[in-house]
Amino acid sequence: MGNREQLHELRQQAHNAGIEGNSKMTEDQLRDALRRVGKGTEPQMAKREAKR
Repeated sequence: MGNREQLHELRQQAHNAGIEGNSKMTEDQLRDALRRVGKGTEPQMAKREAKR
């Protein structure tokens, strides 16, 4: 899978997880936020923490 496709897939997963407005997040930030949501963190809190 190409890097661009992988980033698109991560953005789709983030959207499905309730992480709104993820278009400017990096791949690492998206992975971090998704990991946090998987552990039970609220989606928007996970987004804020991942962007630090």
